[in-house]
Amino acid sequence: MLDSDYFSLDGKKGLVLGIANEHSIAYGCARAFHTLGAALAVTYLNEKARPYVEPAAAAVDAEIFLPCDVMVPGELESVFAAIRERWGRLDFAVHSIAFAPREDLQGRLVDSSADGFGLAMNVSAHSFLRMAQLAEPLMTEGGSLFALTFYGSEKVLPTYHLMGPIKAALEAAVRYTAAELGPQGIRAYALSPGPLPTRAASGLKGFDALMTAARERAPLGRLAEIDDVGAVAAMLATRTGAMLTGQTIYVDGGFHITG
Repeated sequence: MLDSDYFSLDGKKGLVLGIANEHSIAYGCARAFHTLGAALAVTYLNEKARPYVEPAAAAVDAEIFLPCDVMVPGELESVFAAIRERWGRLDFAVHSIAFAPREDLQGRLVDSSADGFGLAMNVSAHSFLRMAQLAEPLMTEGGSLFALTFYGSEKVLPTYHLMGPIKAALEAAVRYTAAELGPQGIRAYALSPGPLPTRAASGLKGFDALMTAARERAPLGRLAEIDDVGAVAAMLATRTGAMLTGQTIYVDGGFHITG
């Protein structure tokens, strides 16, 4: 028999990596976790980004607020050290981080540089594995790991180019993580919203046209909003998601079934 505990995060502790501003998908996730009662750790990229993230962290009563650039040695580890010191455990973690050099992102995939491709893979995919490795010893009672992906990982979409294979690698990383950490009760998910007007998306050529096409093709006739994505993440982090793991979960109004 279901009880209210299935839909609650009261007493749970979570980390959200990748909030850039109030329009970020990661912020939608943080708001949903907070609404269901979770305590949160929130990070910001650097001092330049801090003023844009700090109001979001305050809005969700973040108990830990630290810088985290995954390319700066030791910063991700410092976040987890702070979580260990403050809470002693972790119940869920969100990875909403992606980057590629503009010249590689906006050009053809076949023209991408080895350095640009490697950097994009390191920041956008391998850092999820680093997060999972650091989270594992803190998830003493099991937990949930989330990555953010996009439909361009499996279908060729105009403008997505370099990020297509990068996100495909991220989704594979989620599946393998789910298999490897499942015995410890740790679940892993890739959330795949349709196109949203986020800061990260602004670097893609023709993104407005892609949003229009997605809205027209989606059976529900609209694009997802950050709170739609957050609601799904929060549901999966509760006991409701206890028997789901390893999937790419589409939060796109059905856009992915039409092409």
